[in-house]
Amino acid sequence: MERKENRRKHTGKRHAAKKITALVLIGALGIVCARPAFASVIKNAESKKAQAQEDLDEVNRQIDNIHAAQNSLQAEMNRYDDELMRLLTDMEILQGDIANQELKIEEADAALVIANQEEAAQYEAMKQRIQYMYENGNQSFLAALLEADSFTDFLNRAEYVNEVYDYDRTLLGQYQDTVAQVEALTVQLDNEMEEMEELKLSYEEQQGQLESIIAKKGAEMDNFNAKLASAQTLASQYAKTVQEQNQIIAKEKARQEAERKKAEEEKRKKEKEKNDKTKSSQSAQTAATSSESAAGGAGGATTGGAGGTGNAGNTSGLTDGGSNPAYTTGVSGSAVVSYATQFLGAPYVLGGNSLTNGTDCSYFVMAVFAKFGISLPRTSYGMQSCGKAVSYENAQPGDIICYPGHVAIYIGNGQIIHASTPRTGVCYGTATYRTISTIRRVL
Repeated sequence: MERKENRRKHTGKRHAAKKITALVLIGALGIVCARPAFASVIKNAESKKAQAQEDLDEVNRQIDNIHAAQNSLQAEMNRYDDELMRLLTDMEILQGDIANQELKIEEADAALVIANQEEAAQYEAMKQRIQYMYENGNQSFLAALLEADSFTDFLNRAEYVNEVYDYDRTLLGQYQDTVAQVEALTVQLDNEMEEMEELKLSYEEQQGQLESIIAKKGAEMDNFNAKLASAQTLASQYAKTVQEQNQIIAKEKARQEAERKKAEEEKRKKEKEKNDKTKSSQSAQTAATSSESAAGGAGGATTGGAGGTGNAGNTSGLTDGGSNPAYTTGVSGSAVVSYATQFLGAPYVLGGNSLTNGTDCSYFVMAVFAKFGISLPRTSYGMQSCGKAVSYENAQPGDIICYPGHVAIYIGNGQIIHASTPRTGVCYGTATYRTISTIRRVL
């Protein structure tokens, strides 16, 4: 009976092992099936991103061309504006010249009136003297001569009469010359005024042409501005699309990484259970064999098999018999911590590759240790297998504390420094704020 019972137990355990193996295979198949879905999402996002980036580059080229055309048109408009300003300045000067010319013409007209009046008056006075001398004839002349006191006086009187005639004729000639000069001046001024009026009309025509050209160029500039606004709107949309696809890609990669870790963790768990079951089955088989060869020993063998399951070690390094490996690099952990604290407050950026302008958790740890010549993987998952495992109670400053999907640098006294979140950036934290996956010593 005992033998049959042992066989039944052994058969049941074999069936259980087969079920576990099937579950592991199903889980692995799920991973394989999930990868194409992840790849499809990322590939689709990358395709959309590439198209949006291509469109963005094309629109940016159009924007550059529009800017170049605007600059050329603006330079042309500036030249026309300068020309118009010069023309308006010339027109203003010409308007002043016309006003001055009008005053000169008015003055010349007044002078001509006066000259004509003086000429007429002199002519009338001369006619009266001639008439008087003619009417009195030689008697007056003779009387003037006879009344002379001496011959000298006689000659003087005769000369005076002749001088009167000469004076009148000379004065009349001068007045006539003055009138002719003034008339010539008025004609000259009128001609000059006509030229100025013609020049004014020419200026006004040029002004109209320049203003029309400037208005046309202004309309062209408005058209360029409209095109530029439209292109800038498109560029903003394409840039937004690129950003959105980047976010989708990053999200899917993070999800894929999390799923991969979860799948591997499940795989390790299933393998451990399988190994435990195998060990248990082997122990049971050994116990059954022993029971057949030694009466009464079945109970002790079974007890020994059960005790064998408690020897599986925890590979996380947290409770692995107080693991505390020696340092091998000669780099001081306090030096690593001191350097890391220089970047407190630096911004957190997913996928960031700058300790000052933006970093994520894994790049922060990798870059800090790179300062001391220690090369680490770029991902937090990759760092979980670096160096040697350390138990938490033996953690020292400069050790790397790994969490699911996160990594930090231990600084002592239960504290860490890490690139935490976009809100906090690089900051201090409590080492046990999350479940610790493993602690690694790489110094």
